[in-house]
Amino acid sequence: MQAAHAAFPAWAALSYAERGDMLRKVAAAITRDMEEVERRAAIFTREHGKILFETRLEISRLGHRFEQAADYGDRLARDELLKAAPNDTIITRQPRGVAALVVPWNWPLAILGAKLPQALMAGNTVVVKPSANSALAPTMTLHRIAEMLPPGVVNILTGSASRIGDAIIGHPLVRYVNFTGSVDVGRHVMKVAAENITPVTLELGGNDAGIVCHDADLTGDAFQRLYRASFMSTGQICFALKRLYVHKSRFDEVAEGMTTALNSQVIGDGLLPETTMGPLNNAKQLKVVTDMIAQARAKGQDVQELGQVSDEALYTGGGYFQKPTLVLNADPDLDVVRQEQFGPVLPIMAFEEEADAIAMANDDQFGLASSIWTEDRDRAVLLARQIEAGYSFVNAHGPSAQDGNGPFGGFKKSGIGRNFGYEGVTQFQGYHSISGAPGSLIA
Repeated sequence: MQAAHAAFPAWAALSYAERGDMLRKVAAAITRDMEEVERRAAIFTREHGKILFETRLEISRLGHRFEQAADYGDRLARDELLKAAPNDTIITRQPRGVAALVVPWNWPLAILGAKLPQALMAGNTVVVKPSANSALAPTMTLHRIAEMLPPGVVNILTGSASRIGDAIIGHPLVRYVNFTGSVDVGRHVMKVAAENITPVTLELGGNDAGIVCHDADLTGDAFQRLYRASFMSTGQICFALKRLYVHKSRFDEVAEGMTTALNSQVIGDGLLPETTMGPLNNAKQLKVVTDMIAQARAKGQDVQELGQVSDEALYTGGGYFQKPTLVLNADPDLDVVRQEQFGPVLPIMAFEEEADAIAMANDDQFGLASSIWTEDRDRAVLLARQIEAGYSFVNAHGPSAQDGNGPFGGFKKSGIGRNFGYEGVTQFQGYHSISGAPGSLIA
C-alpha cells in the first residue's frame, strides 16, 4: 500500500495522453511475444482447467482492453464548461488514489482487463489481489505489466482472501475498491470498505435469462452460439446464459438442437487440441453443480448429461469433471433455475406469451445480463428494455459477443457500479467543480 501511495502523485500528474502511451506499450508487450504467451497460456490452463483456446483468448483480450482504455484519452481530457450566471464553473474529474482490485478465479485475466487499465488510465495506482484458486498466470502477467510502468504503480498481493482480504479492503490508504466475485463476499467487502467510507464497485453473480422468440433464426451457427453462451469456460462465467425460455412453438427444435450441440463436445484435458470443455476449477464448485443436477433428477426432471469423454480414466479419476447437462421443461422452483449454477448445466423452459417470458426472466434476485433471440429488431429492443439487467445481447450472449466499449454491471444483487467503457474509467475518479465569478474562468 505504501508503494502504491508513494507512486500516486507522479502517476496522477501525467496527462491522459502520457498514460495512454504507456498503456499501449503494455498492450503490445503482453501479447507480441507468442512463445511467452503460449507459455503463460499453458500454465493458465493447467492451473485453471479451461481449454487452451480460452486461455489464449483471455491473454489477447487483456492487451486489447489496455488499448481500449488508452483510446479514451481525448474524451477524458475534456472538461465540461458552464458559462452562466451566477458563476463560471469548470467540471472536471480527478483520480481517487490507491485502488484495490480484487479479481476472481474464473476469468481472471479478462476481468483484470475490465478494471486494471481503466484504473490506470484514470490516474490511480493499484494493488491487485488475485484469487488463490487461479493466481500463478495472473501474477506472471501482472509482473510483466508492472515492469513496464513506474515503480509502485502496479502492485500484487497474493494469498488467502480470509487472511489478507480485509487488510487490503480496509486499509486507510485505499481510496477505491473494485471487486468481482460472489454476493456473500461482495456484501462483506462493502461492510469492510464502509469503515473508511471507501467507495466500491461490485460486480457480483448473475442468473442470466435468454428468451427465444417464435421468430428466432435457428439456422446456421445459432446452436453453437447458444452453446457458447451457456457452456463456454465450463459455464463458469458470471454472465453466461443460465436460464433459457423458449416459445412453445420452438421448444422441441431448441431442445433437439442443443442436445446435438452438447453431444458433439469433448470433455477432458484442456491442453489437448480435441478437448472443447475442461473440468470445473475446484471441488466446491463441482459440488454446487452436481447437487443441483441430483436435485433435478430426484424430482423426476428430464435431465440430459451429454458430450463425449476423451479419457475415461482421467474423467473418473478425481478430476472436477461434469458433462454438459440440460434440464428440459425444468420446474421453475428447482435450484438449477433459482440459483446461479456457475457450471455446465442449463435449464430450458417453455412460454406462451412474451409477457410471461419477461416476468419469469425478471423473477430473480440477480440482474446482470440477458439475451433476446428474434429476427425482429424492434421486438428485440422492446423486450430488452423490459428486462431488469445491466446488459442485454441480441441473438448472442456472453463474452464472445460483448462490446467492451459499453459499460457493464448489474442491478439487484448483481452489484453496483460499472466496469468497461468510458464509464468504467470514470468510476475510478471523483468529480471536481471549480467555480468563479462570471468571466473569471471561462473566456
